[in-house]
Amino acid sequence: MSAANLRPAINPGSSTVSASEEEAPIGGPAGEAAFFDVDNTMMRGASLFHVARKMYQRRAFTLRFAAGLAWKQLRFVMRGENMTDIHAVRDAALAFAIGIAHEDVLALGEEVYDEMIASKIWPGARALAEQHLRNGRRVWLVTGTPVEVASVIANRLGLTGALGTVGEVADGFYTGKLVGEFLHGPAKAVAVRDLAEKEGLHLSRCWGYSDSYNDIPLLSIVGHPVAINPDHRLRKHARDHNWPIYDFRSGRRAATLGLKAATGAGVVYGLWRGFARMRG
Repeated sequence: MSAANLRPAINPGSSTVSASEEEAPIGGPAGEAAFFDVDNTMMRGASLFHVARKMYQRRAFTLRFAAGLAWKQLRFVMRGENMTDIHAVRDAALAFAIGIAHEDVLALGEEVYDEMIASKIWPGARALAEQHLRNGRRVWLVTGTPVEVASVIANRLGLTGALGTVGEVADGFYTGKLVGEFLHGPAKAVAVRDLAEKEGLHLSRCWGYSDSYNDIPLLSIVGHPVAINPDHRLRKHARDHNWPIYDFRSGRRAATLGLKAATGAGVVYGLWRGFARMRG
């Protein structure tokens, strides 16, 4: 099936995107579902960084700004979420999105997945999602990434749908404003509660997966919270509350962090050069 056939119709005013009826699981345990964060949970690194990188390729912003994003991406991979970095990327993306056609972002989402995200999906996380699907449960992504991009990831993985951040669209073009909240932290829990009410889900029989301490509000409203590749605060919280912990990263994080820090400058330099080659 082609990517075009998998692309759902998107309502720019909604944070929820469902996959096609053909892709949605049928039957199974009533009221059960699984909710997966995306960044560092379903995939390695930050999806929004790759969206920004693709926008850079399209000359949407400067090399200096792109290099700043590269540094934020490296810090995210090494240390987990940092709200200052997340808000900076969000605000910059909204500013640069002004006047961009909604249809162009739908196409951009397909390109970003094929070129940058597909190879970064954690096989273990994908296997967990597929296991839920085989058991007849619906599986949703819940992410701060633009809903257009989140929907592509969900469709390509054969999931039920996605909850993502919504940019305001007027006459087919982005205005640079949000519809509702940036889907992060407590906002994720609110969105999932709303979806559960709409879809007839029983959250006490649902699963939640995330890497970030910031997603504890979401993990706390489901009956089966799971920490995947957790940051140190979520790892401690998960242990204190006897939540399962899965770590799909190569080796022990503590053993590799020093090496990553030592080579960090070289990685940033490499990313800078990579952006420079795109500009050339």
